Formats: sequence, C-alpha cells, structure tokens
Amino acid sequence: MAINSRILLLGIVFHFCKVSLSHGRTNPSFRVKAVNLGGWLVTEGWINPSLFDGIPNKDFLDGTGLQFKSVTTGKYLCAETGGGTIIVANRSAASGWETFSLWRINEKTFKFRVFNKQFVGLDTSGNGIDVVAIASTPGKSEAFKIVRKPGNSSLVRIKAPNQFFLQAKTETLVTADFAGNNSKWGENDPSVFVITNTGGLQGEFQITNGYGPKRAPQVMREHWSTYIVEDDFDFISQNGINAVRIPVGWWIASNPTPPHPYVGGSLTALDNAFSWAEKYGLNIIIDLHAAPGSQNGWEHSSSRDGSQEWGKTDENIQQTVAVIDFLTARYAKSQSLYAVELINEPRAPGVSLETVNKYYQAGYDAVRKHSSTAYVVMSNRLGQIDTRELFPLASGLMGSVIDVHYYNLFSTIFDNLTVQQNIDFVSINRTQELTYVTTSNGPLTFVGEWVAEWKVQGASKQDYRRYAKAQLDVFKRAKFGWAYWTLKNVNNHWSLEWMIKNGYIKL
Repeated sequence: MAINSRILLLGIVFHFCKVSLSHGRTNPSFRVKAVNLGGWLVTEGWINPSLFDGIPNKDFLDGTGLQFKSVTTGKYLCAETGGGTIIVANRSAASGWETFSLWRINEKTFKFRVFNKQFVGLDTSGNGIDVVAIASTPGKSEAFKIVRKPGNSSLVRIKAPNQFFLQAKTETLVTADFAGNNSKWGENDPSVFVITNTGGLQGEFQITNGYGPKRAPQVMREHWSTYIVEDDFDFISQNGINAVRIPVGWWIASNPTPPHPYVGGSLTALDNAFSWAEKYGLNIIIDLHAAPGSQNGWEHSSSRDGSQEWGKTDENIQQTVAVIDFLTARYAKSQSLYAVELINEPRAPGVSLETVNKYYQAGYDAVRKHSSTAYVVMSNRLGQIDTRELFPLASGLMGSVIDVHYYNLFSTIFDNLTVQQNIDFVSINRTQELTYVTTSNGPLTFVGEWVAEWKVQGASKQDYRRYAKAQLDVFKRAKFGWAYWTLKNVNNHWSLEWMIKNGYIKL
C-alpha cells in the first residue's frame, strides 16, 4: 500500500511538471514578463477619462462626496453623530459628518449616505418633514432630487420625496417643507445651498450606472471592442512580453445579463483575448480585480461609494469562489491559461487574514477542480505588515504564487526623493522586500504590478530609462515573474506601449 501511494504521488508530481512544460516553462529559469491590460474589462477612469465624458451630471456619480452649506445660516448640513439621528445645519467647517456620499438613481435623483452608512430620509414615523439619517436600507423616503441653479451649478436645492424642498429653518432644524420658487435663488432663501464636491470614484459601477441601462451597453461594448484589439497582442508578442495579466470583474460570470448596473459583453472580449493569445503565443493570467462587495473600497474593485464589503459573509465568499470556478472551467483547456489570480489587493484591516485564507483555500480548490496545471496566484493584503503571512497556507499548495505590488508612489516617503534616491530605493529596499518573500521551498513570487513612474519632477528620458532598468534588474529575480501596469494609459509613463514606442524602456 505504501509503495502504491508513493508511485501515485510521483505520478501526480510528474504530471504537473510535464504539463507545466507545455505552458512555456521549459526550464527552471522561465519567468513571466507580462503587461497588465488595465482599464479594459474593469474600468478605471484615470486610465481613460474620456470614457466618462458623455455622462449627464458626470460630477454626480456614485460615491461622490457632497457638502452643503446653507446660504442663510452660513453653516454646513451635518449628520449629527455621523448618522442615526437628525440632520442639522450648524457646522462652520466640513469633514466626515458633513459629507454626503451619493448613490445615483438617475442624473437628477440620488440617495445620500452618511458617515455611519445610514441614508438621509424623511422621518415618516414623526411629522413626515423632519430630515434624518436613520435608514440602513434606502427606500422611497430616501430618494432626493438635486436641482442646480441655471448658470451657477454650485448653487442647489434638494427636493424631497414629498415634493417640497429641504430648508435650514435654524441651525438645528432641517425640514422638507419649503415650496420654493425655482426662478428665485436669493441669499435669504433657506432652501438654497452652496455645494462642495470632494471628489469620488470612476470605476465600473460609476460608468455603467452613470450612463444608465439604455446608453451603458453601447458605450461599454464599443470600449471593449476597440480599446484592446488583436494588433495589441501582436505588438506585445514582438516586444519582449510573454504574458498578459487581464483584470476582470465578478459580474463577468453572469454574462450576458449581469446584475444592475453592469453590462453584459465583457466575457466575449475575454474570449477574444484567449484566441489572440493562442495565435501569438502569449500566456494569460486571469486576475479577479473586482470582487462582489469590493475587497478594498477603491474604484478598481468597483466599489459603489468607497465601502469595502467583500468577505463579510460566507455567502459572499461562496459567490466569489463561483466566479473563479466559472472562469477556470471556461478556459482550462486553453493552452494560454497560465494562471488564475484569486483576488487583487484585498485590503487590511477590512479583510482579515482568516477570511482571505479561507477564501484562498476554497478558490485554489475551485481552480484545481478544472486544472492541475494553472498556477494559482494569491495577492498579499494591502496594509498588512508581514508579507509572508500567506506562507503557511500557500507553501502547502502546489503551483501557488504570492503577488506583491511595488510602486514608488502612494506614500509620503517618496515625496521628495531624487532620481538617484528612487533608483537606490529600488536597488536596496525592493531587493530586500523581494528576497524576504522569495524562499527555496515556499510559493513562487510575482511582482504583479509595477510602473516606471515616480514623484520626481522634470526627470529626463535617460532618468526614466535608468529607473525602469533598475526595477527590471530587481524584479527579474521574482521566481514567477513580473507584470507592468499597464499597456495603455493617457498618462504616458503608465503606458508600456508608449514607453516602448518612445524608447523609455527596453525589455
């Protein structure tokens, strides 16, 4: 019995290694040299902002923060205690409690979410006109229209569901009982507010909900069919790249009729990507970039309003595993399927280690149900301290990979570094960080995102070339490989296509 078990184990190992060779890893020194296809199947407005140009009231998208200052009291509306009680108009300065996050119903109608996640509405249990923030789930009493002053969009009125306007009667009494006159916007009008837009998100939820169900399908399908095309795969294959990391959203598994507001059709684009990859000899890493509920609260995980809800229930985790199961089953027979990344950048402390380990084990099993050869990539949590925290799990899973992302950005420590200091940071600090997560008997390592951009002002072309080379010299030591973020971007140095064509990087 022991001999048979040993033979079976050796056979499994041999099978895994044999088929891995057919995926392009013909020797132990093979490394993925990939580019991310960011901004394609998961929208990120900063990558391609013109996508949002046709949205009516595009400055009022889901997750936009608005602050309302009464022209009569000179004070800001505020959800007292952050929510759970009345709305007042007595704050001289605006911060979290005075910021209302939009849930867009259409271009003029919205729901307002406050700091503690309740929604602004009318006190239907009282006199029906007092404005409160007590509902955890919004209904008809929580839908308001924003009416902008013609010729001055910074002045607004807010029409309540009872068809009256909100007014700041006093600093402590905000009611919905002002009949108003749309032609008069006087300084003594208690229904007029000056708005401050604190910004928001530009992700998949914002663009599809912003355009609405009639226009969004046309916009998104046009984008998917033109932003990344076959010629791009040809270009990639001819310029030292052997793989693409393709971010996808959880709604792709519900194609052709995903839940509102998402649009069907991205699965067809992914099918095309696999066809092109096979034609041009490229490997594909499918990256679940946006999980249901959002794993980090950012636009690239399709958060509606900055909330981070992923992983809080078993049902949510099971839903995410089902997406991985669907994608792996669909592409397992493709010679281009090289790896499946279970989730991108889950963020601590909103996502616990216990939750991510539970999900990663289930996701790994889902991949293995359909493929014994595809690598399974596990993204480190952002905000955690020990970058080896996944090792106890991943080290016991054959074909597992740890994904780390390195940017000399997004932290004040890089604000004032010179060209040479940035290069030294890469050569010394990144080497140390990568060495720490690279072990002889642990999971493989993957620098799944990096870019030759920094906070240096006025850097020369030669400076960028040196900086890019320094990163390539370090990241080539990652045992799985690396992936540049991203292929196309209106910000030139974030676009690998632009960098290659203009001689800023040599691969």
